[in-house]
Parts: sequence; structure tokens; C-alpha cells
Amino acid sequence: MQPPFSKALESNGFIFLSGEVPIDKEGKIPEGIEAQTALVMNKIKTTLLQYNAEIENILSVTVYLTDKSDFDKFNHIYENYFSLPYPVRTTVICELVVDVKLEITVIAQKK
Repeated sequence: MQPPFSKALESNGFIFLSGEVPIDKEGKIPEGIEAQTALVMNKIKTTLLQYNAEIENILSVTVYLTDKSDFDKFNHIYENYFSLPYPVRTTVICELVVDVKLEITVIAQKK
């Protein structure tokens, strides 16, 4: 059953992505925060391309981490996807609905 939300919506030149989690096409979750971060960022990149946007068009990021000790390792992978000026970002430590290490949602502007 499909959950009651849209993966992404476009409005007034902006693209709003729902939270993306590190579950691959086969339903598998990679081991470790680094692999999970890379998978989520690549999934976000793919979704943005469907809306004629790229990672560089991201303005705002909200990151939900389940373990504060993963913060530095997460940042190490995350920073490879962006250049200056970085998008604004909020990071929250919390429990997630799915058993993964992170969830990321973004707002981007169309090209």
C-alpha cells in the first residue's frame, strides 16, 4: 500500500521533496551512515532531475539522524554533494518510522 503523501511536488518554481530514506530498489538498507547518506543523496539527485533541477538547485535541507555519533561521518559524505554557498540546513536527532540511520528532505528551486 502506498503511504498517503507525494514523493515530490512543484509549486511556484520550487520543488518540495518528501523525506528520502536509504532503502534501495530491491528494498535493502546499506550498512553504515556513510553508505546510507550516499544512497539518500543519490536518490534525491535522481528525483530532482525528474523536475528539471539538480543538487546545485537545493536551497534548504532538513536532516533527521537517529544517532548523534553519526554526525561527523554524515557530514563527510554530505559535503561532497555541494559547493559554496551551501544550502541552509537543519539537523535533528530523533527516532524514525523506518529502521534506518537518516532521512533527508529538501526544497529546491527549478533551473
